[in-house]
Amino acid sequence: MAEMNLAPETGSSATSPGASESWLRRNRQALAPWLFLAPGVIFFLFYVIFPILQSFNLSFYRWDGLGDPQFIGMENYRELMDDRAFEVSLWNNLKWLLLYLLAIPAGLFIALFLNQTVTGIRLYKSLFFFPFVISQVVVGLVFSWFYDPTFGLLNQVLAWVGLGPINVLGDPTLVTYGIIIAGLWPQTAYCMILYLTGLNAVDPEQVEAARLDGAKGAKMLWYVIIPQLRPATFVAFVVTIIGALRSFDLISIMTNGGPFGSSRVLSFYMFEKALSEYGFRMGYGAAIAVVLFLIMLCFIAYFLWSMYQDDKGGR
Repeated sequence: MAEMNLAPETGSSATSPGASESWLRRNRQALAPWLFLAPGVIFFLFYVIFPILQSFNLSFYRWDGLGDPQFIGMENYRELMDDRAFEVSLWNNLKWLLLYLLAIPAGLFIALFLNQTVTGIRLYKSLFFFPFVISQVVVGLVFSWFYDPTFGLLNQVLAWVGLGPINVLGDPTLVTYGIIIAGLWPQTAYCMILYLTGLNAVDPEQVEAARLDGAKGAKMLWYVIIPQLRPATFVAFVVTIIGALRSFDLISIMTNGGPFGSSRVLSFYMFEKALSEYGFRMGYGAAIAVVLFLIMLCFIAYFLWSMYQDDKGGR
């Protein structure tokens, strides 16, 4: 008689231990990061991406903020091409971009000084750090008093050396440069903080090896120190360029766009057109905002691409 097979049949009735667990339990490790990211992603989509898309859409309409929007296509952008005030604002933004970058080398050299062992170094650090912690409104008021042609410190110093008074904020050729100098004060302090943090991460063994090879001074700085400060430099460039493009508060406090609109930048001109002028040209202001966003996007895309290339090259 054939021997009977008493082994349990492995069919559909038998289930593996993992099959009894729920799908959520099986994938909890993969889902955990997304659950932590979800609140931030939702807020980013709702408060950043959605307003950007809404601005793009609004730029194709004529709207005063109260009535029904009227679709006009590319008319707002065509008007920008012939708008003299827009041209002045664009050129002023270019000046901000170029001159604001001076905060990066200035912050680096101050950080190199503060990284030394000097008597009273804590006091120096506090003095250089001070502009970073005060409000931009306070910075604007301080420099407005500094430039004042009647009692300002600048003109008092010029009087001591026999030079006449200069109305920096009242001269259309000087006003933009005067505001940029005011903005450079706290921006340099911010870059200094970034570089001080970066200097703490510099490899002392590389510095010592370079000293043994005879490197010192400018060569040590250029070939050993600065290459190790590339992450801090990258962040300083990104923050400085974004700060230059969205410069609004100092202009609003110090000149309100004057004299004769000569100190406007794109962000301030957008505010004027959308919210300050009679008629509230929301669509035209949105078109200015789109142009500013695209300029900023070019710089951000370039820096992100550079960071990606560096990460790929380091693997």
